[in-house]
Amino acid sequence: MNAPAVPAAPRHPWAWIPTLYFAEGVPYVVVMTLSTVLYKNLGLSNTDIALYTSWLYLPWVIKPLWSPLVDLFRTKRFWIWSLQFVLGVAFALVALTLPAPKFFQLSLAVFWLMAFSSATHDIAADGFYLLAMPTGEQAAFVGVRTTFYRLATLSAQGGLVFLAGKLIAATGSVTTAWSLVFALLAAVFVLLGAYHLFALPRPELDRPTAQGADVGREFLAVFASFFRRPGIGLILFYLLVYRLAESQALKLLSPFLLDQPAQGGIGLTNEQLGIAYGTVGIIALTCGGLVGGWAISRAGLRRLLWPMIFSMHTPIVAFLLLALYQPSNLAVISTAIAVEQFGYGFGFTAYMLYMIKVAEGPHKTAHYAICTGFMALGMMVPGMAAGWIEDHVGYVKFFIWVLLATIPSFFATALVAKTIDPAFGKKNA
Repeated sequence: MNAPAVPAAPRHPWAWIPTLYFAEGVPYVVVMTLSTVLYKNLGLSNTDIALYTSWLYLPWVIKPLWSPLVDLFRTKRFWIWSLQFVLGVAFALVALTLPAPKFFQLSLAVFWLMAFSSATHDIAADGFYLLAMPTGEQAAFVGVRTTFYRLATLSAQGGLVFLAGKLIAATGSVTTAWSLVFALLAAVFVLLGAYHLFALPRPELDRPTAQGADVGREFLAVFASFFRRPGIGLILFYLLVYRLAESQALKLLSPFLLDQPAQGGIGLTNEQLGIAYGTVGIIALTCGGLVGGWAISRAGLRRLLWPMIFSMHTPIVAFLLLALYQPSNLAVISTAIAVEQFGYGFGFTAYMLYMIKVAEGPHKTAHYAICTGFMALGMMVPGMAAGWIEDHVGYVKFFIWVLLATIPSFFATALVAKTIDPAFGKKNA
């Protein structure tokens, strides 16, 4: 821990990028996706699940309000490992609250704590990546960070859902099973915090920027510099609508796959959900992200923007077909999910690179956080209404609505494409 600061990170990126982005991905997936499976298993309605779990996006929406603090005080390295310990405590608290009479209110409150800690961890981790990685290597490792973020999703959305199903069968109690799952998560995050305390590099640029009495002025200047960017209206519009359709589909995909055919769903068990959506789907999503990162490094973002937006939205038809025909064959269901998730992973790479482009400048950490805040807002508001819409129209009409909701993102893409340098994103450009 006493090694002297050096201009470049002393450790190879492979020693910390995989574990860092695994640690970034798990709490987000737990809050946004695993919570919906948990509450579905515990008997809550789609309306309540979508409404209350969508509110958990709020910390990611408003995190730009405190993102400059991560720049101004302490190192990003400190924020990362300390918040991982906090997340470990939050997972343990969920395990303890589930058996309580008011489990929903108590667990939801802990999920809020988890969400705020995870959002702050995201700020620090993404900023650390931008500071510890040479500019020329950042694009090359986008695929790597995305891959391990997706592996975190695979572990949580696939492995933990499958484990919960097995534990429910073994214990005969949904509450006991999920309490054991969250206790396991608590142990994992304590170990991750301990590892990163020693393993993260110490880049020279990772230092607090607060300067005496001017902290408040610097804080406001970070926001002002972002909103003074040329074309800021178009930037915000694009960030808000790119995932308008997907935000609604993702919020209800697990309930759709778990609901019985008589309710318009597919009728999967937890174990089958862990295989089809949490394993096959996430592998396809990861492959799509890797292919997307490679393709952009070869051809540039501008050239691939249209293919990527089409690949992200067109496969939503797979969900509509599942709702129409309600197949019982797990291979057929898994294939449909894999097609949609591959397209989503491929198309989402363009969104990530666009946010990196927007964040270029002296306040990369805070500006990237502001971008992800608007991304989260674009996920939260549509997701809140998704359960209510489905409860009133059914799954078939709901997925037709989702397809119609892709139109604004196509319109925004047509405007944004003209503003991107053709060389942006190309390797060694």
